[in-house]
Amino acid sequence: MARHVLVLAAGRGTRMKSDLPKVLHRVAGQAMVRWVLDAVAALDADTTTVVVGHGADAVTAILPEGVGTALQADQLGTGHAALVGLSAVDWAPGDTVVVVYGDTPLLEGGTLVTLAEAREAGGADVVVLAAEAPDPDRYGRVVRRVDGAFDRIVEHADATEAELAIREVNSGMYAFEAAFLAAALPRLGTGNAQGEYYLPDICNHAAGPAGSVVVAAMPFDEMAGVNTHAELAEAGARRRRHILARWMDAGVSVEDPSTTYVDVGVTLAAGVTLRPGTHLRGATSVGPGTEVGPDTTIVDSQVGAGSLVWYSVVRGAEIGDGVEVGPFASLRPGTVLAAGAKAGTFVETKNTVVGPGSKVPHLSYLGDATLGRDVNIGAGTITCNYDGVDKHPTEIGDGAFIGSDTMLVAPLRIGAGAVTGAGSTITRDVPDAALAVERSPQKDLPGYGDKLAARRDAKHRRGGDT
Repeated sequence: MARHVLVLAAGRGTRMKSDLPKVLHRVAGQAMVRWVLDAVAALDADTTTVVVGHGADAVTAILPEGVGTALQADQLGTGHAALVGLSAVDWAPGDTVVVVYGDTPLLEGGTLVTLAEAREAGGADVVVLAAEAPDPDRYGRVVRRVDGAFDRIVEHADATEAELAIREVNSGMYAFEAAFLAAALPRLGTGNAQGEYYLPDICNHAAGPAGSVVVAAMPFDEMAGVNTHAELAEAGARRRRHILARWMDAGVSVEDPSTTYVDVGVTLAAGVTLRPGTHLRGATSVGPGTEVGPDTTIVDSQVGAGSLVWYSVVRGAEIGDGVEVGPFASLRPGTVLAAGAKAGTFVETKNTVVGPGSKVPHLSYLGDATLGRDVNIGAGTITCNYDGVDKHPTEIGDGAFIGSDTMLVAPLRIGAGAVTGAGSTITRDVPDAALAVERSPQKDLPGYGDKLAARRDAKHRRGGDT
C-alpha cells in the first residue's frame, strides 16, 4: 500500500492583490508552500505532486528535488485540481491519497500522519480532517448523525440556523482510497454559486451505502489558510513564536520575543543572546556566546563565537570568533572579518577581508580590499576602488597603520608595517615599513581672518544676512 500526496497550489489568490502567486508569499522566511511540503515530509509518501496553475513556473522553481508537478491550466475548483493531480500519479487500488493545500503554512506533519493512518487502519474511503473552531464563521460545518457518525459537510452559505451552531468545521484536507477518489472525481458537478467542482462534495457522496467516511481531529490553528495580507502576517507571527520557543528551549536567550525575528533557516548555538530589534534571515548561523542586537539585521551570514554585532546591517558576510561589529556598521556581501577583528561605528565594507586582530574602528569605507594581521585603519579612510568602469583591489600588509582621512586609490599595495600620513591620497604602492605622506604644501595668508570679519561687518550694516 503506497501513499501519495496532492498539494493544491494553482490558485491566483485574488484577495492578496499581488502579482506573486499566493503560495510563494513568505512566512518566517519561507514560501507558504514549502511549509506545507515540510509537513508532508512526515508522511514519507511514495509520491508528492504539487498542482500548479497561476505562476506555475515560479512555483515549480522553488520546489525541492523529488516533488512532481501537474498543471491545472484552468482553475475550475478544488475537485478539478485534485483530478488534474491524480492524473499525474501512478496509483494502485488500496493506496492512500492525501490532499492538502499550499496556502496552509501552519500545518504540522504529525497531523497528516494521523490523517493517513486513520484511513489505512479503518479502510475508509474518505477521512475528513476537521477541527473544533472557537469561531466557525465562514467554514463548512461537519454534520453528524445521531450516533455520531459522519453525515455530510454543509457550506456556511447553505447551512440552516441549527447547522450554523455546529463548531466542528471542515479543514478541506482529506485522505482518500485511491480507486474511490479516481472514480468519484469525474462524477462531481458544478451546481453551486461559483460553478466549480468542489472536493467536499465527494465526502457527501461517499457517506451513502456506496462508501464510508470517518472524521479525524486536528488542532484548529493548523488549518488556517492564508487569503489576505492580514492572515499572512498572523501566520508569520505564529511561526516566529514557534521558532523562538524552540531556540529558547535549546539555550538561546531572547530578551524580547515580540521584537525578535528569526527565519526558519537560521541556526543558533546555545548561549547566543538576541537583543530587541534583531532580525536574522536566510541561511544565517550564530555561534555560542555571541550577542546580536539591539536593532541589528543579519542576512545569509555566519557569525562565530563570542562576538558582538549591534545596531548594524550584515549581508552575505563571514564574521569570526571574538569580533566586534558596530554600532551602525554595514557589512556587505563578500566581507570576511577574521578572529578578533573589528568593524566599528559607521564602517562600511564590501568584498573585503579584514585579517586577525585588524581594526577598522570608525567612519571608513573598504571595498575590494584585503587586510593582513593587526592592521589599524584610521577614521575617514576610503579605498577608492571604482574608476567609473572597473573595480580594483587594495592590499594592506600585516601591521600597517593607515592614518586618518587617507584615500587609497586602487589598484594599490601597502606593505607590511607601512604607515600613511593623515590626510594623504596614496596613488602608488608603499614599501614595507615605509612612511607615505602626500600633502600639498600648507599656505598661510596673513590677515585673512581680519579681512573676512570686515566683510561680514559691512554686510551686516547693509542689512544683509550673515
